[in-house]
Amino acid sequence: MDEILILGLELPVQIGVPDAERAGWQALRADIALRPNLSFEAMADQITATIDYEAVAKALRALAAARPRHLIETLAAEMAHLVLTQFGALSVKIELRKRILPGTDAVAVRLERFIEPLEETLVV
Repeated sequence: MDEILILGLELPVQIGVPDAERAGWQALRADIALRPNLSFEAMADQITATIDYEAVAKALRALAAARPRHLIETLAAEMAHLVLTQFGALSVKIELRKRILPGTDAVAVRLERFIEPLEETLVV
């Protein structure tokens, strides 16, 4: 299973449960693993056969900055949906980290989502 990794992506956000926390900008960090629909060998060194990770990073930054949210869980789910619907990934894994809890490096959420396979229709 081949994956493209984007590690430590900085995301500008307005996020948090208290209004005061959500009023200011913060930087979250994300690790993203994208599973392309072709193996690396099958891509035959063609840029059009892979996932444009620069475009993914830009789109995820724009999504994160688009509106305030309460939960990092919400943002992680929105990020997964964007990657699967706009960039042709078969699956995505996201770990999203927020530096908020004193005495810790970060609080994080992790998810993995897959493209739902199309149901085959039986033709009689």
